[in-house]
Amino acid sequence: MDTQQSMVMTGKGSGQDGTINPYTGEDCIAIVKNIGERTFSIRIQRNGEILQTLDCGKGEKKEITLLAGNELYLDPNPEGPSRAKVEYKRIK
Repeated sequence: MDTQQSMVMTGKGSGQDGTINPYTGEDCIAIVKNIGERTFSIRIQRNGEILQTLDCGKGEKKEITLLAGNELYLDPNPEGPSRAKVEYKRIK
């Protein structure tokens, strides 16, 4: 994420997701790392309902349980661009 608008990372489908979740359709862990200089927000939604919102500070890494059917969004800091790295891992 290197822009000033919210981005859906996964959950909407092919051509709309900002990242490829190899575990689409099953529960997994989303690992979001802030590689920028500003705090940004992580938002989890399902069917338009916000389930959880977390702040991710500079250099911070968050592991979020992402249930099948949930959508992962990254919302930038209004003060300037945000940068993030997103990975996924299977729940064992």
